[in-house]
Amino acid sequence: MGIFDRIRGQSIRVHVLIRGRIGEAWQEVDQHLRVPQGTTLGKLVEVAGAAGIPLQQALDSSPHLAHTLMVNGERCPLAEHGERALAEGDEIYLLAPLAGG
Repeated sequence: MGIFDRIRGQSIRVHVLIRGRIGEAWQEVDQHLRVPQGTTLGKLVEVAGAAGIPLQQALDSSPHLAHTLMVNGERCPLAEHGERALAEGDEIYLLAPLAGG
């Protein structure tokens, strides 16, 4: 554990990607975010906006995306995986479909 981890407390770094037309706007987010160790997927959705990552806004404008949320390439619907604890290096993807089918 480095000195900065002791100052900030235990934290992990996650990677958040949001891409595609969500609601009325195109979203293009590719950011790393440091969160407290033990942060769940549901809590990340709640607090990401404070870091300028519109994860909750994206889900509010396109609720069906909550079913396509992915963690490390695995589909993790928020209703079923909201309590999933995140780990160092996790990648969270919210990719809107480009066309209907």
